[in-house]
Amino acid sequence: MTQLELGTETIQTALSLFKWFHRHPELALNEFETTKKIREVLESHRIDLLPNPLNTGVFAKIGGKKPGPLIALRADIDALPIGEESGLSYASETPNRMHACGHDFHLTNLLAAAIELKKIEHQLDGTVLLIFQPAEEAEHGAEKVVNTGLLTDVEAIFGLHVNPELPTGVIGVKVGNFNAAVDRIFVTFHGKGTHAAHPESGNDVIVATGEFIVSAQSIVSRNISPFEPSVVSITHIESGNTWNVLPNSSLLEGTVRSFDSQVRAKIKERLQELADGIAAANGITNEFRWVDGAPAVVNDHRLTKIVERVAKKQGFEVTELDPSMGGEDFSCYQQIIPGTFFNVGVGCAHPVHNSKFKVDPEAFKTSIPLFVALVKAYFEGSASDGQTILS
Repeated sequence: MTQLELGTETIQTALSLFKWFHRHPELALNEFETTKKIREVLESHRIDLLPNPLNTGVFAKIGGKKPGPLIALRADIDALPIGEESGLSYASETPNRMHACGHDFHLTNLLAAAIELKKIEHQLDGTVLLIFQPAEEAEHGAEKVVNTGLLTDVEAIFGLHVNPELPTGVIGVKVGNFNAAVDRIFVTFHGKGTHAAHPESGNDVIVATGEFIVSAQSIVSRNISPFEPSVVSITHIESGNTWNVLPNSSLLEGTVRSFDSQVRAKIKERLQELADGIAAANGITNEFRWVDGAPAVVNDHRLTKIVERVAKKQGFEVTELDPSMGGEDFSCYQQIIPGTFFNVGVGCAHPVHNSKFKVDPEAFKTSIPLFVALVKAYFEGSASDGQTILS
């Protein structure tokens, strides 16, 4: 399929669906109307739905008429708790809910690609699993999908994400490190509160808090190789409620971003040691809690090159991206099967997770045919023992 073969009807269908999803954003694990709409569209095109033990999200399949590999295409479907200020005529109809990360684009793209793939189902030398995943923004949605066992026989998975920094329709790829692992830390210091005029009568958690914040920044600069990207950020502090009282406790919250599993473990170890040491030095106690998030997205070399070659063959512009410290739970799939995650430019002046973020729908003219072409190329390459696009 070439770019010119994507009919006007397909684009119009995609635009209509995209606007509907954008107007009806739903948060993680509450995507009930979104799920219902996806099922309706798939059923109307006689695409086979698969059982789903989860409360939201949709699984479906196309192909299987001829023997061949099973591959997966994934899109996320949840929105964010953000009030929309995009000015779009089809803006969110729900207060403080917005598709500010492009998931409405992702799921529409997968739906439109599914409709196109259904038209050529009997030509496919394999089966395509469609994953409309709930709860990417929170609540470990990809992990929940993996735990269903749905991907047991899948040999490759592809996913995309909008990129407002790229011009509309430009494809961004990167072999290896793509998105960082995302972890959370909570540190609570417990001391003895007292009058601010007599600090010697208590144990000052404010001083300990300041020491921890400064010391935590030395981990990346002094304990981690400069060739291993990582970030430690303290983002939330709560302590005290007035000007002349030293409080009893202090809470810190933050995030750690990394790519290498050993670096991830080292940062966790050092943060714990710092919290314990600072507490001991100040005569107070502490509680340290680390919450694992999604691991790093590390793109398979072979599959990434397939995306690059197919996109160029379609006549699309392709650029190599730098790794991002932003997280993506697509990585959970990559823990069990090879996968690649790429970007499509949507030409927006505002970043994702911004109230004014909006997608240029012209990007569908790139993303939809690319998804379809990827499926065809993968199956054709497999049928020829990897001597063409898979080499």
